[in-house]
Amino acid sequence: MSTTAKALAEKLGISQTAVSMALHNKPGVSTETRQKVLRAAERYGYDMSRIKGNRALEGTIYVVLYKTTNAILSYSPIFDELSVGVQNVASTENIRVRITPFWERNDDLNRFLEDLRVSDCIGVILVGTEISQDNCRKFTRLPFPVVLLDSSFDNIDCDCCLINNVGGAHQAVNYLIARRNCQPGYIRSAYHIPNFSERLVGFKRAVRENGMSFSRSIVHKISPSIEGSVTDMLELIDSGTQLADAYFCDNDIIAIGAIKALKLRGIRVPEDIGIIGFDNISEARIFDPSLTTMDVPRTYMAECATRQLIHRIRHPQQPPIKIEVPPVLIKRFSL
Repeated sequence: MSTTAKALAEKLGISQTAVSMALHNKPGVSTETRQKVLRAAERYGYDMSRIKGNRALEGTIYVVLYKTTNAILSYSPIFDELSVGVQNVASTENIRVRITPFWERNDDLNRFLEDLRVSDCIGVILVGTEISQDNCRKFTRLPFPVVLLDSSFDNIDCDCCLINNVGGAHQAVNYLIARRNCQPGYIRSAYHIPNFSERLVGFKRAVRENGMSFSRSIVHKISPSIEGSVTDMLELIDSGTQLADAYFCDNDIIAIGAIKALKLRGIRVPEDIGIIGFDNISEARIFDPSLTTMDVPRTYMAECATRQLIHRIRHPQQPPIKIEVPPVLIKRFSL
């Protein structure tokens, strides 16, 4: 048997007016009270179909681009695609969206979180490519839902949406080995993020499944920026470092920088050395040679994350879920 708004008010020790405002998403109650009422309504079986226009949400979804360095997320088109995905879903629900960057080096996280608490925020999509587990946990303590985009942490109960990095790297390296029939090399980012660590796992798995030892793969660590990867790769070539016959790269930015360096030293791609990247950034299509890579459907990922955030706002008591989107192999001419 369903409960009533009056019964909910009595159970929570607040006024029936406050319960009504919370259930109808009207201003006049705090976010914390609103969430408390919604959780109680779900727990005690309140019939939400009674609420006229229950689907309308008042407030703003904040998209937080969390950066610890300019190296990884300095490529703005990636974030632009994520923003489009959020806007696509939010616009169908008439929900406002605010895009806000946070740079760990310059900004005060506690102040940033406090500003969110007193804003009109009803939920956060946290682009957590570079975020640490400890700082991610601080976001999940906010009094409204948070969906983590492009990252996940096993020890944090939080909805997340990310790419299947292990499976994508595994597929890429299998394709490299089949095309080149050689021990694959690996050009890694000198800057650590969880996505790249997962791609390493996929690389190792593919190498071993093809009867090879990872210890025999030539691995270089270089800067994860176009300019930095060109400079670092030139230093490796000029120092006489042994090069592999083909490389898997942590991302397309590193791959393009490596190809530029190889071409500057007269090494042909793909004739002499093959290269495969990851991300399918726009430059990968027009670069010479066009880059074989793994396509990450960033707009779709952001759409999935936004749908889950809206669902979480309406159903705060349901358990968190992890949405993992598979990348797709794009065959071009660098391998």
